[in-house]
Order: sequence, then C-alpha cells, then structure tokens
Amino acid sequence: MTLQLHDTLQGKKVPFEPLVEGQVTMYLCGPTVYNYSHVGNARPAVVFDLLVRLLRRRYKLTFARNITDVDDKINAASIETGKPIDEITARFITAYNEDMGALGVMPPDIEPRATQHIGEMIAMIEILIEKGFAYTAEDHVLFDVSSYKQYGELSKRDLREMIAGARVEVAPYKKAAHDFVLWKPSPAEFPGWDSPWGRGRPGWHIECSAMARKHLGETIDIHAGGQDLVFPHHENESAQSCCAHDGAPFARYWLHNGFLSIDQTKMSKSLGNVLLVHELVKTVPGEVIRLALLSAHYRQPLDWSAATLESARRMLDRLYGAVRGVVVSSKARAAADIPDALLAALEDDLNTPKALAELFGLAKALNKETDEATRQTLAAQIYACGDLIGVLGDDPETWFAGHAEGEMSAAEIEALIAKRKGARTARDFEAADAVRDQLAAAGISIEDADGGTSWRRSG
Repeated sequence: MTLQLHDTLQGKKVPFEPLVEGQVTMYLCGPTVYNYSHVGNARPAVVFDLLVRLLRRRYKLTFARNITDVDDKINAASIETGKPIDEITARFITAYNEDMGALGVMPPDIEPRATQHIGEMIAMIEILIEKGFAYTAEDHVLFDVSSYKQYGELSKRDLREMIAGARVEVAPYKKAAHDFVLWKPSPAEFPGWDSPWGRGRPGWHIECSAMARKHLGETIDIHAGGQDLVFPHHENESAQSCCAHDGAPFARYWLHNGFLSIDQTKMSKSLGNVLLVHELVKTVPGEVIRLALLSAHYRQPLDWSAATLESARRMLDRLYGAVRGVVVSSKARAAADIPDALLAALEDDLNTPKALAELFGLAKALNKETDEATRQTLAAQIYACGDLIGVLGDDPETWFAGHAEGEMSAAEIEALIAKRKGARTARDFEAADAVRDQLAAAGISIEDADGGTSWRRSG
C-alpha cells in the first residue's frame, strides 16, 4: 500500500514520498496563546495527530507544532486583563496542551515558541532584504510580493486579480496593498526586540518559516493546518521561504482540514457559539470529542451539534460493548495485526469514515463469534485499531461506569428500543407507547425510519 495524501498545491491526491527515504519532517501550525482553544482549533490537532500516528508506523518522523506567543491578540488580552504577557501565554500554553491531551493528541517532538526564535527571524529577514525580496519603510520591513512570480499558486489566486480587487486602504509605508509585514516597530507597552530596523517584533508569517527552517530544514515534507490558513498565512510562508532558500520549495506536501460549523452556523464570538474545548471536556469524554472530529473526512466540512457528539458516544458504546468481557493482555493488544482494509482506508488520504466502518465490521464479527480464542483475537485487533485511531483507551467497565449519575446507558436504551420493537410486532401498542414515554422521560428522543429506530439524547 502506498500512502496517498491530498496536496493543496497540486489540488489532487498524490502518492507520498519523503525527501529522505525512511524519514519524514512535518510541521503543523499550532495555537496563538491568548485564550482557550475552541473545537475548531482542535480539529487540525486531532486529524493530524492521526496522520502522525500513521506515519510513525512507516517512517522515522520528526514532528513540530509551534506556539505563537508574540502576537497583537496577546497584546490586546494583556491590555484588557491587566495581566503580564508572559503570564497569559504560560497559562494558555499549559491549557492547550492539557486540553489536546484530553482528546488523545500526542505531544509533538518539537514545540518551538516564537519568542525563542527572534534571532532566526531577524536572520531570515536580512536574507530577504539582501536578495531583493523585502524592503524597509518607516521602521517596518515588508515582503515585496511583486518580486515573487509564483505568489498565489498555493491558494490558487491571481495576483493581478488581487490587486484589481483590493478594497483596503494601503498603509503609507507600503509599496502595494498586498505586501505583508516581516517586522514592525513596537511601542513601549508592547514586547519588542532590538533589530537592525529598531526595536520591534516579527510579523506572524515569518515566525513559522524561521522555526520550521531551524528545526526541520529548508524544505520540509509535510506542512499542515486548517483551511483558513491557506491564504494568507501559508501562501506568505511559502513565498518568503522559497525566496530565502534560492527557490527551494518550503513544503513538498500541503495538507489542510475543512471548516467546522456549529449547528449549521459559522462559529464566531459575535454569535456567542464558540465552544471551548476546556469547557467541553468537563462534561464530555475526550474520546467522544476526538471521534466526533474524526467522523467526517478531514478535508470535508464538519457540522458540530449535540447529535454529532451523541453519535460519537454511541459509536464508542458499540465498540466498548463489543470488547466488554473479553480479556486481552497488553502484550496481545500491542502485537495484534491491524486489518489491511482499515490501514488502506487511512492510507487513502485519511479516509476515517471508511476506516471506522471497517472497525465496526470487526465489532460486529466479535459480537457474533462464539469461539473464545477467535473472540480474543478479534478483540485484540479492535484494541490495536483503537490505539492507531486514538480511542478505546479506557477499560470497558470504566467506560460504562462513566455515564453521568442517573443517565441511561446506550445499552439500556438499545434494550428498551428492542422491547418496544417487540411490542409493536405483537401489536401491543400500549406497551410500545409506554416504552417511548419511558425513554422521553429519560431525555431520549427516538425516530422510526425504514432502516430502524435511531435515538439521541435531547438534554
């Protein structure tokens, strides 16, 4: 099987081949630490954690996920709260890593912080000025977009159209509206570092280029992030890195996950529908959130709702229910083979819906199997698949004991639905209605369809 990935630059799914045989370098844009991360921020962390797990089966991987700890949003948070910037960033770095850990996201090999790489950023900016790709103006340094003919290739934008369609007021120190800041002056109340252009701070885009270059080299294998970063962030990263490196590509494969909405609505602070992971994990198991984020193909939009979470929890109930009562040693779990069909699905551009279907096929087979040795083999395979996907980390009994006090478990719900079905078959509609009323009283909504009866928690 050959790993296939959808490269944003090429606009299609292509075979993956690392620059150095047997080794892979990967960079994921991490958080800007001025607040808790929302569930949309968690999607790239989770889906590309799955890619990391998959890559480590084949390659020696060096994976970097950065921390942006110098940014005007952080400055604004400091002014608003009256708290020192270092205190704000330290708090939210810790919170981010704890929250992502609760979702099963493994720590990166390298977690570079922007403030620890100012020297590398200044050095790269000096190279860009020397090569004629950047210019200084009023204590700023800007990248001259017109000097890089390939600008717009990643985001599929035509520079001439961007210029013609510009509606923003051009800063007086810019040659053109689309030129972007590499370095800017800092007032006394903002963080700043000495540089050849005066006391200032870096622009956002140069941070990732400089950190990736230091830790992974001039050309990295995979650069990943959310679809919202394609333009301008990744377009600008690519431009400045290629120019600084004499035309060498910054990344050989660009991967981007799709947008996440809330109940069919764009998530935004103004609408008050921002779901913070830090709050969500207090009431929802991390595995449920993780599986919900993996339930759709990573490049497709994902709509987040109570039904999304309930569906994920029911899926985990089915998986834990299948392995419940089957004793599998940690050694057997680690040694179990992952079915080729499930691996093939994941290696086909992380096709998680298909991979999960294969996993549920194993669970179905286990539920039907009566031979104990075969049951143990199937259970071990299910656990091994769970380890790869990042779920099934609990003991089944612990999982089912984890339902909120007084909350009806999925097994109990399914049993009642089966009881109702039997009553309806026997045309005992009074008994069937009584079961429906019992479920409704427990906060369970049911819906009958041709394919059977589905349910969801309405609370």
